[in-house]
Amino acid sequence: MNEMVIRWGILGCGDVTERKSGPALQKASGSQLVAVMRRDASKAQDYARRHNVPFWTNDADALINRPDVDIVYIATPPGAHLEVALKVCAAGKPCYVEKPMARSATESIVMDDAFRRAGLPLFVAFYRRGFDRFKVTKEFLDTGRLGTLTGIAYTYESPRQPDLNSGQLPWRLSAADAGAGLFYDLGSHLLDILDFLFGPLENVSGIAANRASEYDVEDTVAMSFTAMGVPAVARWNFAAFGNRDEIEIQGTQGKLTLSGIANEPLRLETSAGSEVFSCEPPPHVHQPLVQTIVNELRGLGKCPSTAATALRTMKVMDAVLASYYGGREDEFWKRVETWPGKPRVPASK
Repeated sequence: MNEMVIRWGILGCGDVTERKSGPALQKASGSQLVAVMRRDASKAQDYARRHNVPFWTNDADALINRPDVDIVYIATPPGAHLEVALKVCAAGKPCYVEKPMARSATESIVMDDAFRRAGLPLFVAFYRRGFDRFKVTKEFLDTGRLGTLTGIAYTYESPRQPDLNSGQLPWRLSAADAGAGLFYDLGSHLLDILDFLFGPLENVSGIAANRASEYDVEDTVAMSFTAMGVPAVARWNFAAFGNRDEIEIQGTQGKLTLSGIANEPLRLETSAGSEVFSCEPPPHVHQPLVQTIVNELRGLGKCPSTAATALRTMKVMDAVLASYYGGREDEFWKRVETWPGKPRVPASK
């Protein structure tokens, strides 16, 4: 039996690490969280105290180069992913990076190339691949419960963000920090799950706009694509009247409906009637995926969320957003005033 313990360090121990990921690194079998870093030293020290982590620092290099850190988890906003990941790679260590992988497919390719040349694994935190709800969905698809697939559709709607009276823009609404708007943050999860369920998405086209929001990034997105040869559509509206989050998969023998981001039960409808399957996520949502990473590093399995799978999602998102940002191959976040899709007038109230 492999008794190796994988020792983790976290760069950026912010909100996402409090419950979603930090405890997962501690609770996974064969895993231990030994070091954390945050630019604010007092917050890093407080996190370490509350989570019983033996080492804290406000120096990223100090954590990356510690001999007792086997793998580094980058939990910063995407704007820092490329720079920090390359430092981890240079230190000869595997890396687990938050989603989306970076601010663009271009940055993600640089990261992927560096780790592949170094012979090091690069994992990406599309943790929903480890959820039972999507494993059950994939089983339904693989066993033909729906018959021949004929349609796939996704809809996400949520009310627009509050007016930015304070002038302080949340990082998720800043292209320099996030790479785009909420589509990059939430949409990446859904697109990765579609990749998990159906394989690489093909024939991707789409359009983005900002219709009703004060910030510069997009607030509505629509796309079409094919998955396993099936015509499919997806849309996101972050300035809607209400809330909706629904994947609908149609086949000749049934229909499956489930949420993509929320945790509503799965509903399978066939000629035999309707069945509901409740699949609650784990308390620490990263833990199932983290366990696969630990297992791979211990030689006991494979992680399903890699740089290669994440890069496919990055390319899909950039194909959809390219016209809004006037291209995404360069440092597009620095030329916001020339974005073709940027709102020209203040949003109506």
